[in-house]
Amino acid sequence: MAKVAKVVLGLAVGFGLSLSAAQAGDAVAGKKVFKKCKACHTVDAGGKNKIGPNLHGVIGKAAAAVEGYKYSKAMKASGLTWTEENLTGFLTKPKKFLPKTKMSFGGLKKPQQIEDLIAYLKENS
Repeated sequence: MAKVAKVVLGLAVGFGLSLSAAQAGDAVAGKKVFKKCKACHTVDAGGKNKIGPNLHGVIGKAAAAVEGYKYSKAMKASGLTWTEENLTGFLTKPKKFLPKTKMSFGGLKKPQQIEDLIAYLKENS
């Protein structure tokens, strides 16, 4: 049995997966992480834009697509789609991931917090 686990782990690493990627995010914990975001964002269906755009349905959405929000030129020109991978990069270090973004938040340092936040955003999409 231990041999099988090593083979599966080896395959996961070989395909670019990590142990943290194999763990699902926790939407309940993500709701707590979202407290860091809610000064600037809402996540409710039909919610208003604040300093940042409403994030309801953000997973799979094209960047700069929320009606009524004034995006930076960098975000408009990015051509991004908010996949989990792109969100992970952006939430880790927004200004490094997309230079000249308007987002002033420095980023989340803990990968688990990012996974949890993405699970929460998925649940609210």
